[in-house]
Amino acid sequence: MKTFKKLRTFVELFEIICTCMKKGIEIDRLDKKILSILMRDAKIAYTEIAKKLFVSGGTIHVRMKKLEDVGIVKGHSLTVDHGKLGYDISAYLGIYLDKSSLYEDVAKELEKIPEVVEAHYTTGLYNIFARVFCKDTTHLKEVLHDKIQNIPGIQRTETFISLQESINRPLEILSEDGDEEEEYTE
Repeated sequence: MKTFKKLRTFVELFEIICTCMKKGIEIDRLDKKILSILMRDAKIAYTEIAKKLFVSGGTIHVRMKKLEDVGIVKGHSLTVDHGKLGYDISAYLGIYLDKSSLYEDVAKELEKIPEVVEAHYTTGLYNIFARVFCKDTTHLKEVLHDKIQNIPGIQRTETFISLQESINRPLEILSEDGDEEEEYTE
């Protein structure tokens, strides 16, 4: 039985939908139902999805292959509790650049730092908004001082430590059609 790992964030799904709109790719309600189920439970077998949606297992395979081929499904990942792995600090960084044109170079350097798990080119006060996971505040200081702030082009950073994650869920893609979303339960 083929299983899939959960898409990491709602940002990935937002990018998926934007990609479809830009490329003129049509995804129908069945595609959205399949994605919605997998985003909630990425380990569910295609045959189980097929039963829930009253279609054949082959239909699910074909639809998923199409969604992968056109780049809607970009990958599969596992959601873990970083705190239980010893990474007790989740922090967000607002990064100011010397010039906006340095974004690509700085992003490449940030990608080399294992503690940096997300980076976004943004509007507003910061050029880049990034997320890091660290073991403790000493580790965070080392990452900031010894790694991130030494990257050429970074002018300064502002750090926001998350005290608690209250919401982390997939984007509801079925309700955007104006249709009632159906609940899928085991």
